[in-house]
Amino acid sequence: MTDALPTPTEPLKIGTRGSPLALAQAHETRDRLAAAFNLAVEAFEVVVISTSGDNRALIDADKPLKEIGGKGLFTKEIEEALLTGGIDIAVHSMKDMPVEQPVGLALDCYLPREDVRDAFVSPRYESLAVLPEGAVVGSSSLRRRAQLMARRPDLKVVEFRGNVQTRMKKLESGVADATFLAMAGLRRLGMAEVSRGGISPDDMLPAVAQGAIGIERRTDDSRVAGMLAAIHDMQTGQRLAAERAFLAGLDGSCETPIAGLAELDGAMLRLRGEILRPDGSEVLSDAVTVPVEEGARAGAEMAARLRKRAGPGFFDWLTQG
Repeated sequence: MTDALPTPTEPLKIGTRGSPLALAQAHETRDRLAAAFNLAVEAFEVVVISTSGDNRALIDADKPLKEIGGKGLFTKEIEEALLTGGIDIAVHSMKDMPVEQPVGLALDCYLPREDVRDAFVSPRYESLAVLPEGAVVGSSSLRRRAQLMARRPDLKVVEFRGNVQTRMKKLESGVADATFLAMAGLRRLGMAEVSRGGISPDDMLPAVAQGAIGIERRTDDSRVAGMLAAIHDMQTGQRLAAERAFLAGLDGSCETPIAGLAELDGAMLRLRGEILRPDGSEVLSDAVTVPVEEGARAGAEMAARLRKRAGPGFFDWLTQG
């Protein structure tokens, strides 16, 4: 049971980045909480927080994310605001989140997961299969780049960052012939039509936790814990427990070519995992089906198996300048 519910005069403050997708996710969180407790949307305040990652991305627009500090730069200021009480909850895209949270914060509420697939986006070509040799594909994702080079080494891959709207403008201006975006993001923005189609996970296994929204809170805030419990999606939580245990067992980083997807079938969970060299020259994969309650253990064990198969040096490139 929650303590006193928020009101328009004392609203629950929802922290988020300021991109259109981040705001759409914050508004979805607000609307689900409002519906769960029969509250007006005025009982919530969406607080936009500028992060060092957003600022660096504007300055170093053509550099890989790894070179400007990694995806953790996009959560640091938001988590600081949460710890100091400037906001009450923080809304995140789970595929961008490290596997460990700062002391004092918990991440245990997930909204129902959206489409997990990658979307193929191109103003000229219908699919990845028909891209001509030498075509330019833009992507900032190490995972997508490695998967693409493994499948189509004849293509040229270039750095391609920015929010959905920025990337669409780059395509229109001819910076690249095609790119990949998350189907979940396009659907949340009402822009699913820009996709030429979703790519089956059998062809391109998605990022760990792709399509999932997570809501972070202070561990000592019982009121918020009670409210978030009312909108938590248990099945998404079960799937992410397996996927994030797999990620944690490898290196815990969002900056590694790692793919993972857990799917539920009744009381059983199927987990697929994949690690790649960044140039696509080697791809190691594994799959297992276990009872749902064993998902996290299965994820950790799969990571250990793939580490053993990879041998020493597989991830050495991460430390190279």
